[in-house]
Amino acid sequence: MAMNLKMSMKLSQQLRMTPQLQQAIKLLQLSRMELETQVRKELTENPVLEEIQETTEDDPAPKAATTSEDSRTTGTEVPEGGQDQDPRKQDEFDWDTYFENQYKPPQSSGGGNEEIMNYENVISARQTLHDHLVWQAGLAGFNEEEMALISVLISYVDDDGYIKIPLQQMAEEEGLDVADLEDVLPFLQEFDPPGVGARDLKECLLIQAKHIEEDTNDLVRLINDHLKDLEKKNYQAISKAMSIEMADVVEMCKIIYSMDPKPGRAYLPQDTHFITPDVYVYKVGEEYIVSLNEDGLPRLRISNLYKNVLKGGDAVGANSEAQEYIQDKLRSALWLIKSIAQRQRTIYKVTESIVRHQHDFFEKGPAFIKPMILRDIANDIGMHESTVSRVTTNKYVHTPRGIFELKYFFNSGINKTDGDSLASESVKLKIKQLVSEEDVKDPLSDQRIVELLKKDGIKIARRTVAKYRDVLKILPSSKRKKYF
Repeated sequence: MAMNLKMSMKLSQQLRMTPQLQQAIKLLQLSRMELETQVRKELTENPVLEEIQETTEDDPAPKAATTSEDSRTTGTEVPEGGQDQDPRKQDEFDWDTYFENQYKPPQSSGGGNEEIMNYENVISARQTLHDHLVWQAGLAGFNEEEMALISVLISYVDDDGYIKIPLQQMAEEEGLDVADLEDVLPFLQEFDPPGVGARDLKECLLIQAKHIEEDTNDLVRLINDHLKDLEKKNYQAISKAMSIEMADVVEMCKIIYSMDPKPGRAYLPQDTHFITPDVYVYKVGEEYIVSLNEDGLPRLRISNLYKNVLKGGDAVGANSEAQEYIQDKLRSALWLIKSIAQRQRTIYKVTESIVRHQHDFFEKGPAFIKPMILRDIANDIGMHESTVSRVTTNKYVHTPRGIFELKYFFNSGINKTDGDSLASESVKLKIKQLVSEEDVKDPLSDQRIVELLKKDGIKIARRTVAKYRDVLKILPSSKRKKYF
């Protein structure tokens, strides 16, 4: 069999992720805060990039450099009209006058020279649980040895007010005698808030019962032996096991329910999240207008200095490495500006399409939201579903109905008996409304909710109701039931 060597050409298409494309995809899925951080980082690392500073009519700084750029698009072309300033003329600028105008001391309206403090702008520091316990220990009159032991115990108190680490392990880690820690622990458990320093829920409730002087034999026995029945609200079992009247069980349970199972929560820092919307939706007349939120995002352009360097060519002609470095940074800067502009355009197109599809939501409220999936928007704007998914993740829209994540408008449909479909979000709202209007002494079971929804023409399974109830953080009917 003869073997021959041949040369042939084959034309094929391959999909490759270039670094520029990877950067564009990454910018697309970043939240607003992450995008601002990323842009600030690029401004620091890329000398070709610079931020356009806002100027006012009273600003003596020259405006010619900013009028030649379009900051919201590419900002890359400079007309051949001498708009760039000659760096040699910058020394002629009157810097003294500029700083005098820019940094004038504030004038007092009362005629005096002293600035009046605005107390509304003063932020008070929130005291932590650790600080509160240390402060109390300093007032307790401990000697030096006791103070060292109580400080160790305080350092092991968690955010809920508990000491979860066994004292034996604590003593080994700190090189102390476990008996000394056990002797000091009761002093810590007398501190405020009541229940602090407990090692489990049972001890926490007993400490609080002692604090409010309700530590009767029956109450202590109930806490020690019947916490599981108490959790299930099985008052009849408690009454039978303790051989006491139901009314007495109810009164003791009222006392226990008034206690705080996590006494340290009152000293937790407030976990407040401020959301800055990426896009606004306004109603103007009978139409809804979409407007991008550009506030806070750095406005980028190419530095005029490096433009002049590349135009001249002589300064870097002899140094090919310097010229290659500037060209590389220039390409990176141009792609970043282009990617940000593309990101903003995509967010605008997606939001505009959502407004068209969910017109009833904007007109009538969340109960009228329609079933919608990513494919609906992708087909409408001519983009891939993955692109729409990235755009709607961690992006928020400010509407006349409130602030929502763009993902909120995408939900599955629930079939109705008349053949139409209802958005799952609307079903959740109906379940929430039914539970809010129920009799607390006879709460609605999941099966009962299914039957009530069926009367409204909504076909839904009991397990789906249970799933939606968990999403809404609604307890089962057995735990929602109130006996008093």
